[in-house]
Amino acid sequence: MPALPIEAVLPQLADALREGAGAVLVAAPGAGKTTRVPLALLDEPWMRGKRMLMLEPRRMAARAAAHYMADMLGEKAGGTVGYRVRMDSRVGPRTRIEVITEGILTRMLQDDPGLTDVGLVIFDEFHERSLHADLGLALCLESRQMLRDDLRLLVMSATIEAEPVAALLGGATVVVSEGRQYPVETRFFPRQSAEERLESHTVRAVKHALSAEVGDLLVFLPGEGEIRRVQRLLGRLDDAVVLPLYGALPQAEQDRALAAEETGRRKVVLATSIAETSLTVQGVRIVIDAGLMRVPRFSPRTGMTRLETVAVSRASADQRRGRAGRLAPGVCYRLWSEAFDAGLAPSGKPEIAETDLAPTVLELAAWGTPDPRELRFLDMPPEPAFKQALELLKLLGAVDSDGRVTAHGRRMAGAGVHPRLAHMVLRAEPLGLGGLACELAALLGERDVLCWPTADAAEADVTLRLQALRAVAPSASAAEDRWSVGAAEVAAAGARAALAEAALLKRTFGLPAGVSDGCDDDRSGLLLAFAYPDRIGMKRKTGGSGTVGVGGGGRGADISGGGVGASSGGGGAYQLSGGRGAVLPRLQPLSGADFIVAAELDDAGTDSRIRLAAAVELAELERHMADRFIEERSVFWDREAQAVRARHYVRLGALTIKETMGVKPSPEELAHALLGAVRQEGLGVLPWTKTAKQLLARLAFLHRLDEGWPDVSEDALLASLEDWLLPHLHGMKGQGDFQRLNMVGVLESLLPWDKRRQLDEEAPTAITVPSGSRIAVDYGDPEAPVLSVKLQEMFGLHRTPTVGFGRVPLTLHLLSPAQRPVQVTRDLAGFWSSTYFDVKKDLKGRYPKHYWPDDPTAATPTNRVRPRP
Repeated sequence: MPALPIEAVLPQLADALREGAGAVLVAAPGAGKTTRVPLALLDEPWMRGKRMLMLEPRRMAARAAAHYMADMLGEKAGGTVGYRVRMDSRVGPRTRIEVITEGILTRMLQDDPGLTDVGLVIFDEFHERSLHADLGLALCLESRQMLRDDLRLLVMSATIEAEPVAALLGGATVVVSEGRQYPVETRFFPRQSAEERLESHTVRAVKHALSAEVGDLLVFLPGEGEIRRVQRLLGRLDDAVVLPLYGALPQAEQDRALAAEETGRRKVVLATSIAETSLTVQGVRIVIDAGLMRVPRFSPRTGMTRLETVAVSRASADQRRGRAGRLAPGVCYRLWSEAFDAGLAPSGKPEIAETDLAPTVLELAAWGTPDPRELRFLDMPPEPAFKQALELLKLLGAVDSDGRVTAHGRRMAGAGVHPRLAHMVLRAEPLGLGGLACELAALLGERDVLCWPTADAAEADVTLRLQALRAVAPSASAAEDRWSVGAAEVAAAGARAALAEAALLKRTFGLPAGVSDGCDDDRSGLLLAFAYPDRIGMKRKTGGSGTVGVGGGGRGADISGGGVGASSGGGGAYQLSGGRGAVLPRLQPLSGADFIVAAELDDAGTDSRIRLAAAVELAELERHMADRFIEERSVFWDREAQAVRARHYVRLGALTIKETMGVKPSPEELAHALLGAVRQEGLGVLPWTKTAKQLLARLAFLHRLDEGWPDVSEDALLASLEDWLLPHLHGMKGQGDFQRLNMVGVLESLLPWDKRRQLDEEAPTAITVPSGSRIAVDYGDPEAPVLSVKLQEMFGLHRTPTVGFGRVPLTLHLLSPAQRPVQVTRDLAGFWSSTYFDVKKDLKGRYPKHYWPDDPTAATPTNRVRPRP
């Protein structure tokens, strides 16, 4: 067995784990960490009588690593070394190293939080930051803190910032393995022009490398579609065989791509990022990297996930490059320029930051820690995505209002599929539809089993997929040379994968084996509605009255369009129960359905394109989802008709299923509707008499001085209509009844008895002036109340009258005999001593018969031309 770079640091790593509970190992690609480290640590004293778990992000890598380590021991997988992945496991009573993936560590922790017989958990390729790895590490840290202080944790990666991880582990030792096994030369091979397509560019690079280099080729492409197109363009090569490598391939075909080619011909392996880490593809000395990868992006706003093609990070590019130097010196062709290379992001975003968190939140609830902040994550789940996941789980009945797992939710968590799909199967079982639900769940988890000529030609009806599933025998053999497989055979391979997944689900839920007979396919829409209650769609049919008439979608009813106009979309436009719009991209049989359930949408634009859906009868929804239908009465002010209207609604989420007019409102409903009239029309619709307006102004004046007095500004009154106006509206039926309101009495009801007395003292309606006249005070300006009075009536008064607790002098508008202001002042004494004499001179000339004394402070006040003798 040849020496590998990792062997130089194995003693240091063993010491670190012997002395502490954790370590971080950073080792370059090809150093041998995945296969040498577990075997080297197996005989450590602290591992005596215990098992070792190694978490791999990908199933293919998990199987390959287990087989390789078993072969090194001269055994078969399932002996000392085994693996456990979804739908496949090789473990036995002697197994001490288990390579696991796909959330299996989480299931083990949920079943046995202390991992009783486990001595070490290894997180391999941690730089990929899979959601399962982050969650598994957080749960292991909690287990170690609460139950197993002897549980050792080892995090391994080629490209990772070790210090934050070491700190998360509680100050773990960082061990670094320098150097790679063989050198790799990097060459840049950019496009010839902006118009050159990815597939043509890749084929040009492959043919160049085949002629210029020695060894097999590993070509990284973003997805299966690109792999198939490059296969077709390459055709049959004289000196090489072209093999695909992606996760959905049958295991035998994966194994062929990984192994040395038996014919002795060179290999061109076209792979997704699945081959980026852990796997060694035998014979590869040349890597061609298209620099792209396909990643899921989840939108908390829509609750939907879409795949995006993005540029690889620096870390991923280096991982891919390292595949060329595992067995001998190699070369890496990067299909981009050096300038583009300089701009690569250092690393990709962790999956926890961009994925649907519903499965994770359910696992946390089942763990007993619904709040992720109570656990130690390297990156906390984003708050919007966490809240969206929590609301979905409440909708599915998986958690209660406090986020605690329910019995139903615990069963969902143990199913190993998305909570939506687990809920669908559990709801389907009592209806005798469990097998069909498992097949639907499998179809939704696999690629489309129908290969349409173009995306625009595809039909969305999920029942067509069910028919295709039954048309493929589970035992059908895979084609030997995948490069020559036609579209029908590719679809058959996908159907076989879906059948295998469906069979596993049926075993998980304890359901009978075998494929459903198709008799219940028309109930697929109901089953999808269990999984996607937020994606039940109602057809938009705009009529003259803005309503939608329903024909064959269940019972006859008047369906309100909910204010949403008809959308473009030749196949039909739908409003979804979650609030979104959706369209079928072209006319198809499903377009005739009044109600559908959209299982897959593209989340693009205002109205998402429906990729996968099924028709559903309204009567089925009403029968089996009765708790989702909410009945509401609405009594409201119709501004256009200037009248109160009453309606009865039946709603399903954001959908208005039925609307009935002419419902007789109760007195309470009428009163609240009239409040709506005031809100819409403004306070001006109320009968404000002169006295009421004056009272309003007086209250505003006192509130400015003391906030203990009610705020009667327009905004405050409109915001508190229920408090001051509603009690006076009972018994009224329409806007005309407003005239019966005594607004003075309404406003006075805002005041307690003591303040009603104070009101007249501190904001009197009128002031008695020296002449004996009662003069009204104008509080129109709450900062400066005005007293308009003839000048002669104020003779003999030395100081300006005050209001508002004696704090506010009145603004005096002193009038001429013709009732015109001759002076405005708040300082009466100052006016008498100075300005009065100028005013007197002017007025005496114009009004000689009137009384103009030389000393106004000692003169007799009068409201006549002259004082009485």
